[in-house]
Amino acid sequence: MAVAIVEATSGIEDLTLVGIRRGGVALSARIADEIAQAEGTAPPVGTVDISLYRDDAATALPNPKIGPTDIPFDVDGRHVVLVDDVLQSGRTVRAAIECLQDHGRPARVWLAVLCDRGGRELPIAPDFVGRTIEMDRQSRLDVWIDAAGPDRVVLTEGE
Repeated sequence: MAVAIVEATSGIEDLTLVGIRRGGVALSARIADEIAQAEGTAPPVGTVDISLYRDDAATALPNPKIGPTDIPFDVDGRHVVLVDDVLQSGRTVRAAIECLQDHGRPARVWLAVLCDRGGRELPIAPDFVGRTIEMDRQSRLDVWIDAAGPDRVVLTEGE
């Protein structure tokens, strides 16, 4: 994905990566490391917490654990790649875009996901995909990306 991102965004000069908490944070760091190995320098990396931007925040988050949004660079005019581990309904990405817009106006927002499991509720499609996995809505897909241990993707089929 790192090579595809650099090629699509015409280099790293205006490229930034923003990981969506929780699953996209480690993945965005991993992609930045891969870009640094290929290009000699890593793009700036930030994070967004979309908890308060969710359209179901009032009902789904009675006691939300809100993490920090940390975008330590200007997004205006930059190519921002939002990074997440799993894409399903598109609601998390919609919330992340809304959060990102509170920090400025990027030239373009791209979407990179490790796993696309289908099941969209919104017209959102990834620009970069590690793997597409067809699964039913009752099944669960968990991804762990950890520098200290092996990466894991676990599919738990629904009843």
